[in-house]
Amino acid sequence: MTAAPEAAILGTGSYLPEQVLTNDQLASKVDTSDAWIFSRTGIRERRIAAADQATSDLGIIASRRALESAGITPGDVDLVICATTTADYIGFPSTACLIQKALGIGHVGCFDVTAACSGFIYGLTIARQFVKTGAARHVLVVGAEVMSRILDWTDRQTCVLFGDGAGAAIVGPAGDGTSAFLYTQLNADGEGEAALRIPAGGSRLPLTKDNIDDHVRYVHMNGREVFKFSVTTFEKSCRAAVQSIGKEMDDIDWIVPHQVNDRILKTISERLGFPLAKIYRNLDKYGNTSAASVPIALDEAVRGDVIRTGDMVLMIGFGAGYTWATAIIHW
Repeated sequence: MTAAPEAAILGTGSYLPEQVLTNDQLASKVDTSDAWIFSRTGIRERRIAAADQATSDLGIIASRRALESAGITPGDVDLVICATTTADYIGFPSTACLIQKALGIGHVGCFDVTAACSGFIYGLTIARQFVKTGAARHVLVVGAEVMSRILDWTDRQTCVLFGDGAGAAIVGPAGDGTSAFLYTQLNADGEGEAALRIPAGGSRLPLTKDNIDDHVRYVHMNGREVFKFSVTTFEKSCRAAVQSIGKEMDDIDWIVPHQVNDRILKTISERLGFPLAKIYRNLDKYGNTSAASVPIALDEAVRGDVIRTGDMVLMIGFGAGYTWATAIIHW
């Protein structure tokens, strides 16, 4: 394959499970209320995967919609990347391989990316490099999560925040009338390890019959530390991104962020002097879907004619690790 001058997003897709879990329904299970949740997070409801749905099942539907949007077939895909923290299986096989199988994609490379809520933009960045170097022409990038399976439903600090869903994008060569990447950047700081993690289930602390009921297999979060990290990182990354391409925040038409918390997004709007109305938000309907939140929001904004040809779009994700990632696309 010949090298392409730049990569673009050629199509997007998303999928949300049918089951809706409202704040009022949660209040019947844990000591909370709609008013308490909404005032602290901006979330009203979230989607929950059906009992027979795994992460790959959600990703498969989102991927089919992205392929249709891009106007290509599974046989045109040269690489599959799936960003997830809730893989169908622990360790292997990768969720990307399961998506490949279901879609009938050829024997191309498939792998998962574990970067928590930044995972989709990590995947986009990898896909961009494959396309720019000519190593691949079309890359399927999926962000899919079934967060409901790793939550402690007695912990109101975490269970109210998350939801299930999937989003996908096709990355390919830029051309006339298509979007083009202007910037991508990946970052991480392992010092944030303890602030947001699942303590058990890995090689450091395997699950045993003695600890399986100790809630160690669920998400544990230091909310105060995560809030401080998110606000600081969000602002610095946005400013660095626009400066790197010789632009100002006023040149950005839309910010499509990881849907983490409405208080964080409002704080960032104030710090950046960027209109809140231009920060795309849908967490009131879906909550935090981790690696799926950016692609779901992007697909919704594109299909809703919110993001239009010619718009300058900044995407940003940040999460456990700590990890964070930024991308700017001229749509």
